[in-house]
Amino acid sequence: MPNPFKPTAGMTPPVLVGRADDIEDFSYALDDGVGAPGRLMYLTGARGVGKTVMLNALGDVARHRDWLVIDETAESGFLGRLINALHEGSKSRLSSVTMPTASVSGLGLPVGVSLNLGAAQFSREERALDFRRAMSERLDALSRKHRGILITLDEVQASGISEMRALATAVQHLIREHRDVAFIFAGLPSMVEDVINDDVLTFLRRAERKHLGDVSLDDVKRAFATTIEDNGRHASDSVLSMLAQATNGYPFMIQLVGYWAWRASQTGPYADDETITEEAAARGIAQAKIKLGDMVHGPAVDGLSAMARDYLLAMAQDDGPSSTGEIAKRLERDATYANVYRTQLIKEDIIYQSSYGYVDFKLPYLRDYLREHGAYHQMRRTIKGL
Repeated sequence: MPNPFKPTAGMTPPVLVGRADDIEDFSYALDDGVGAPGRLMYLTGARGVGKTVMLNALGDVARHRDWLVIDETAESGFLGRLINALHEGSKSRLSSVTMPTASVSGLGLPVGVSLNLGAAQFSREERALDFRRAMSERLDALSRKHRGILITLDEVQASGISEMRALATAVQHLIREHRDVAFIFAGLPSMVEDVINDDVLTFLRRAERKHLGDVSLDDVKRAFATTIEDNGRHASDSVLSMLAQATNGYPFMIQLVGYWAWRASQTGPYADDETITEEAAARGIAQAKIKLGDMVHGPAVDGLSAMARDYLLAMAQDDGPSSTGEIAKRLERDATYANVYRTQLIKEDIIYQSSYGYVDFKLPYLRDYLREHGAYHQMRRTIKGL
């Protein structure tokens, strides 16, 4: 039996845990008709909370209603790729777009593009108009079958702000024209905030915000039970509790723990044809923690500023919640300076305020990850030398 757990970035798990309300809200918005607020939405949360998975799930909701769904990532040139996708099946296709000034080359150019020495120069308004025209033409064809278009955009970031402005301008006009369109975008909290706080993108501030966080352990336990039983194996209640507790409700960890516990029950010294034993579960949990460090902790920490990393290393000296005043002393900075990085880390969903004047890690096992790396020991030596 293939392993039912899929700990791969963006891979939709067999059971989408703890997101039923968000999916129901979007389903209602599609059924409620043009202008329903849930048709304009953005998803935020830390790495590994399932933003891409949610985009996939919401896309499936639209597909089940026979909508056209176009999924894109906010890398340079995404607006041109969206236009090409909208023209798919027609004779007119955009061959290339280079931002921030766009160039178009090749045959089969869209109607209305003027050439200058073999290139077309687009202003933001012209790019918005070109995308809007492509959307309108496709919507005209789909509306006869009572279908709409959903655009999902993953990994939104400020570096693509020019294209985001063009996209948002076009979507805003389409909504004002009462067209059957929906737009959902996702990204890390700080990245999304930078985009929606752009002076030109005030329209996006009215989008519904879904901040994806941890899942209740009861839901996690039920998901483990359902997935394991539906795939021909068994786990006792104590093993299910053990697996659920190990995830801390962190969505990606659910897939990691499930994957490695299932694998340990199939191969190695704890293999069993029918049951995931406590020994197999323990082995799987240990391996899942290692993989979480490689796949989530490392990229999350590497993407931070040097001082933000030092803040985390200072927190790792404690076995529980850390005093913000003590952290400032360890960093040899005043409280106001240290608070800048505290705020940044809270915004990124990496730490949280556990009580007044104290913070703790939100990403599970991040303290262990930091302690297992050389930077922790260097920080410890520095603190002892103060």
